[in-house]
Amino acid sequence: MSSIMVGESLVGDGNEVAHVDLMIGRKDGPVGIAFANRLATQTSGHNGLLAILEPNLPAKPDTVMFNKVTIKGADQAIHMFGPSQMAVAKAVADSVAAGVIPKKDVEDLCIVCGVFIHWEATDKKKIFEYNYTAVKESIERALASKPTVDEVLAKKDTAKHPFA
Repeated sequence: MSSIMVGESLVGDGNEVAHVDLMIGRKDGPVGIAFANRLATQTSGHNGLLAILEPNLPAKPDTVMFNKVTIKGADQAIHMFGPSQMAVAKAVADSVAAGVIPKKDVEDLCIVCGVFIHWEATDKKKIFEYNYTAVKESIERALASKPTVDEVLAKKDTAKHPFA
């Protein structure tokens, strides 16, 4: 298993769109260092928090998530500390249950997951669904080394970024 595996996924539309950037790797490697730094370094508007299914039930492998944009209000914070947090934890747990993340490796691995919560998002159900799907896809892609370099090279001249 590589020391850093990277996955990304964009799911959904509108203000509830989910864009996830994710790293998974061993706790005793660079992802473990990033995990510890993100959890220990809190700044105004940028938080690292454990992904939990419910209080006292964190995801396994240990997963720290952080917002990729500054949280500017209570609604945005509630979306981060509610539907997004649970979506990340559920996607991680379901990835273990499905065998995508080998159960035997869970205590040796950790995940660092960046999520995007739009400041005008309102639909908690969509926030959960879109982030859940994006995290599952990001994990699958990271562990499968997707996309391959050949896939990137084949599409580099025709790729269309939705926000470009």
